[in-house]
Amino acid sequence: MPDKINADGYGSITITEEVIAVCVREAVSRTQGVHELFGGFQDTLSQNILGKELKFKGIKVSDEADGVVIDIQIVVDYGVKIPEVAWDLQRRVKNELEEMTDAAVKAVNVVVQGVHLPGERGGGHVDARQ
Repeated sequence: MPDKINADGYGSITITEEVIAVCVREAVSRTQGVHELFGGFQDTLSQNILGKELKFKGIKVSDEADGVVIDIQIVVDYGVKIPEVAWDLQRRVKNELEEMTDAAVKAVNVVVQGVHLPGERGGGHVDARQ
């Protein structure tokens, strides 16, 4: 995210991608119908090969000249209307980020990677790619 210059001339303010990812994660956790964030191949690669511990699986933040782009990969609960859940999540993330950070949000892309079946424990879900 680009630095913002304080109007009083005291210096700049920088909000890191990690802070934005925390805000996104909290918005996701409050969205009804989302079971969990989905950590895909890139997350597994980073964790296993590069040895990086991922704090924000399923969330990618990209800073572009005309705004922040958020990519979110989720697993939804069985029986929900998937487009409605995705639209609700997009609105919630955009509104909360703009309210908390004053960042211009260019896009919130939601990818539904799976469906959590009733009665399944833990990460038991049907992967959309199977």
